[in-house]
Amino acid sequence: MDNWDEIRTAFQVAKLGTVSGAAGELGVHHATVIRHIDSLEARLGVKLFQRHARGYTPTEAGHDLLKVAQTTDDQFNHLVSRIKGRGEGVTGELVVTSLPGMAALLAPVLAEFQAEHDGLIVRYLTGERVFRLEYGEAHVAIRAGKPPVEPDNVVQPFYEQDIALYVHQSYADRYGLPAEDRLLDELRFVGHDDPANRAPFQVWMNANIAAHNIVFRTSDNDATMMAVLTGAGAGFLPVWFAKERSDLIEVMPARAEWTSPSWLVTHVDLHRTPKVQSFLTYLKDRSKGWACVAR
Repeated sequence: MDNWDEIRTAFQVAKLGTVSGAAGELGVHHATVIRHIDSLEARLGVKLFQRHARGYTPTEAGHDLLKVAQTTDDQFNHLVSRIKGRGEGVTGELVVTSLPGMAALLAPVLAEFQAEHDGLIVRYLTGERVFRLEYGEAHVAIRAGKPPVEPDNVVQPFYEQDIALYVHQSYADRYGLPAEDRLLDELRFVGHDDPANRAPFQVWMNANIAAHNIVFRTSDNDATMMAVLTGAGAGFLPVWFAKERSDLIEVMPARAEWTSPSWLVTHVDLHRTPKVQSFLTYLKDRSKGWACVAR
């Protein structure tokens, strides 16, 4: 295929459903849109759209072609993001991703870094999805667990978050606290709803706590934290968070087997840019004040 203008035109017609809408989006005359569609259909020998009074609807062949066009459009947008990320200054967008559980640590650092660079816009994206750095979806990713192995990524050890087992004071007031040798049998626990969750402390819980003692199950760490803070049961929380709360009681101290390492991940194309290097240096320096950093 040697005429991407025609494919781009077909893509816009499919997205917007009308010739006039595509013409406006592309900044061309509506006759140009019709000519591109007719030429592309003639070249391929199939109908890509059903024409009707309300506009254009893709045929089965049209859907197949437009899936490829969508992928190409997405990759082009990601490429643009990567190219912009290669600028010489700390300006434009800085996109950082992490699991939601690190937001309380990272958001203040990002806010302070942005305040020092007036030309910078920070986008902090949290979630379970692994963002594809090779497509420019993010400049810096903080990932937990095993070291990432994607090709062309620069991976550096970062932060190990100490985890301990806590109950809220309201839980102790309501149920009391069992003797140390009876903790695992008599405590009520808050745990993850997914038995396949691979967080080290959850793996330990599944192996050591009877299922009927896990009385409150949640789907994410924020919900676990809130359940523990409202006295639903004993749960695993970051040590740095618990130290700021006088109403939390540590019932089992942090263990190495409950700790999951995290990693700073950047793509080789952007790793040496001033913006990424400046942020990585700032983040590493600020993380020295956290409860526990990379060993």
